[in-house]
Amino acid sequence: MPKQKTKKSITRRFKVTKKGKLLRRQGFRRHLNVKKRSKTKRRLSKVISTKKVYAKKIKKVLGK
Repeated sequence: MPKQKTKKSITRRFKVTKKGKLLRRQGFRRHLNVKKRSKTKRRLSKVISTKKVYAKKIKKVLGK
């Protein structure tokens, strides 16, 4: 049986921590930023962990 290839787009979007959590950047930050408050933009710039439901599926695609 051949090796499973990792999805390269997913490796760029997610980072796995030592404990196995998945970190991701938040959306809604690319454009239309003039109408967003500074507080909102600061909050969106932070890296957050993914939900456990999705993390299991993403790890499978990453090959972990």
